Amino acid sequence: MIERRPFNSLGGADHGWLKAKHHFSFAGYNDGKRMGWGALRVWNDDSIASQTGFPPHPHADMEIITYVREGAITHRDNLGNQGRTVAGDVQVMSAGSGITHSEYNLESDTTRIFQIWIIPDERGRAPSWGTKPFPAGERSGQFVALASGMEGDADALPLRTNARVLGATLKAGETAHYTLDKRRYAYLVPAKGAVEVNGIRVDARDGVAIHDETALQVKALEDAELVLVDSSP
Repeated sequence: MIERRPFNSLGGADHGWLKAKHHFSFAGYNDGKRMGWGALRVWNDDSIASQTGFPPHPHADMEIITYVREGAITHRDNLGNQGRTVAGDVQVMSAGSGITHSEYNLESDTTRIFQIWIIPDERGRAPSWGTKPFPAGERSGQFVALASGMEGDADALPLRTNARVLGATLKAGETAHYTLDKRRYAYLVPAKGAVEVNGIRVDARDGVAIHDETALQVKALEDAELVLVDSSP
């Protein structure tokens, strides 16, 4: 099963400083058919104006992954962590028993991110945060694990859930392959560029919900940047 979810069908909100599109029900957007996909609960496509952002606010018991598409995001939290994550890189916050953090765009231009929430396997663990650069060349022509709680992904940022977040960059005409367990749930979004997923055309920022499939073949129709989540039921 492969279901394309066009960008213009997504929920969303325009707060002026924040323009958000929601692949799944979130905040004021509620669609009973889009409450999550396996353990994946949130996928937000956010554009954050320069010198604005999210003031300190709490989270608990959620794995929160931020993939920066353009610009940079600056994180601070009540554990004393702080850092700046730039385009193409990833940060992971395991909210655990509770954490309060802020996220600001301190850059001169708009920052664009995907924010992805995945339900953890256990609740109440100590919170943590981390960020890591991922050179674009390492994921050229192939999917590379950026954050993972699965075996064999030692170079990825750790997640406390049986899931992985992967990235790939493809030049027009290139194809990347990914093997799936058909019991699992995958969700793919091109950050840039149009692709075909098992022959189905998907444009930039569309979502693709995938289940009961054992293999993905993603062909770039244009130069493309991809983010894929592979999660448990």
